[in-house]
Amino acid sequence: MEQTIFEPVYKEIFSFWEEISDADRDFICQNSFSTSYEKGTHIHDGNECSGVIFVCSGSLRLYMMSDEGKDITLYRLHKGDMCMLSASCVLQTITFDVFIDAEEDSDCFVISGPAFAAVSERNPVIKIFSLEAAVSRFSDVMWVMQQILFMSMDKRLAIFLSDESARLGSDTITLTHEQIARYMGSAREVVSRMLKYFANEGIVKVSRGGIEILDKKRLRALTL
Repeated sequence: MEQTIFEPVYKEIFSFWEEISDADRDFICQNSFSTSYEKGTHIHDGNECSGVIFVCSGSLRLYMMSDEGKDITLYRLHKGDMCMLSASCVLQTITFDVFIDAEEDSDCFVISGPAFAAVSERNPVIKIFSLEAAVSRFSDVMWVMQQILFMSMDKRLAIFLSDESARLGSDTITLTHEQIARYMGSAREVVSRMLKYFANEGIVKVSRGGIEILDKKRLRALTL
């Protein structure tokens, strides 16, 4: 695939792009590839170096897994998002394992981890960019932990539904109770009980097709 396919995208997402040499820009493009992941595909297992992933379309889920097999969603990546935590050879100080699945059929650009690491060794500006990208995602991770540790379930669910509605631009959220529980790091039974409470209060309507938000004002009040 011609590198001209990658360069317009990288020019937009990499703040360092104009600061590195033509040879290094060519090297990054030459070590990039376009790929498609079917829904449910395991993209990244643990602490391997899968590379830097840029989402062109679809959605990916990053999560951690306990020894007992229980997982907790750290964050999700959508169109236009980039993942650095999948490139452990670039960020060698990241020693914990993260896993990545395709939530939807997804098209992505992937830069070889070893290639990106080699270029970053020659260009401190790339290493700084990589660390800043990782730190920004740690803010998302800390927000997840804060919710799990310190927030009531009704507030957490209200925040999730509000955020998902805003992201989709729709009052209807077509997720199962099991999916919501997985994203929130909770149990399906707990989510189902809280959705039933929201429904009885007239805040949402729950059906086989998903969840429809009926009263945005009351839902937002629960997030405060």
